[in-house]
Order: sequence, then C-alpha cells, then structure tokens
Amino acid sequence: MQQSGVQPREPKGIAKERDRQREVRRTFKILREVWLNIGVEKVDMHEGVIVKVLLDSGATGMFMDKRMVAKHGFRLQKLERPIIVRNVDGTNNSREAITHQMKANVYYKGHVERMRMDICDLGKTKVILGMLWLQVHNPEIDWETREVKMTRCLSLCGRVVLKKEEKKVKKGKRVVTLEEERVVR
Repeated sequence: MQQSGVQPREPKGIAKERDRQREVRRTFKILREVWLNIGVEKVDMHEGVIVKVLLDSGATGMFMDKRMVAKHGFRLQKLERPIIVRNVDGTNNSREAITHQMKANVYYKGHVERMRMDICDLGKTKVILGMLWLQVHNPEIDWETREVKMTRCLSLCGRVVLKKEEKKVKKGKRVVTLEEERVVR
C-alpha cells in the first residue's frame, strides 16, 4: 500500500529508456503544415494569379518569392534600407538581404485585403504569411482538416464576392482576373 502523494520509483534504466523513446517519437513526429490557395492581384492592373501559400507562425512577416515576382511582373518598391534575414538561432541567413517589397490585393474565400510583402528567395515556396498576418486576422485553423476560416477578422478587412475570369494572352500565358462583384461588408 502506498501513501497518498508518494509515487513509487522506477529503476533508473527503465526511466531512461522510456524518456529516450519519448524523445525519439517527438523527433519523428510529422508536423502539420497549413497551405492555402489565395488570389494575389496586381494593384495597378487587376491581373492576378492563384498561388499556394504557407501559413508560418515562425516567420515574422509576409513574404513573396523573387522568382514569382519576376514571372508574373509584380511592381517592386525599393526599401530605404535592406532588411537582414536572421535564422532561428540568431545567425545571419546565407541568402541575400531583403531589398524590395511589393503591394498586392489578396483574396481568400471572400476575404480581401491590400498587403505589402517583402521579396526574398523562398526556395520552392511562393508566398509565406507569417505571425504578423496571423495575429491581425486570428483565423480559425482546424489542424486535422487544415481548413482555415476567416471568422475573426477586424472590421477593416474587406469581404467581397468575387467573379473569376481566366484569359489566354499571347504566347499561351494564362492570366487570372479577380473582379469584385458586390461588397458584402
């Protein structure tokens, strides 16, 4: 019989083995990522593309890959001072500093906003929406289904019903145009 509040001790070898197994399981656990398909539209031309976006709470801002900018012809604005990119451990990132940003209209399931994104090399990822965006919008995220609902946006966020048109332009390029049909909010 044991007294209340007193736990029997495990032999040291068993406790170490249990902790090691727990640690290994954590190491191999698959982390869930949340990706969204959003419309990104040029502010001045109302031409846009549908792009796969990573929600990343480890990133501090909003970023677009420099190859995507060049491919789709988004207008860049040069920053007064470059932004040094730092890794999680505080060391400088080996890739270039951020020297440009761009403005775009962003659409997701009836949500619309004008956003500035810093331009940098994101590898295979085209757009990252980081902690700043997540804090402002506080979306409902279902981690099992990876569904994202924009139910807690500020009143300054727009909500529109969109009409999507796809046009073929010379040389087989496809342009997606997102047009506002009516304002809901």
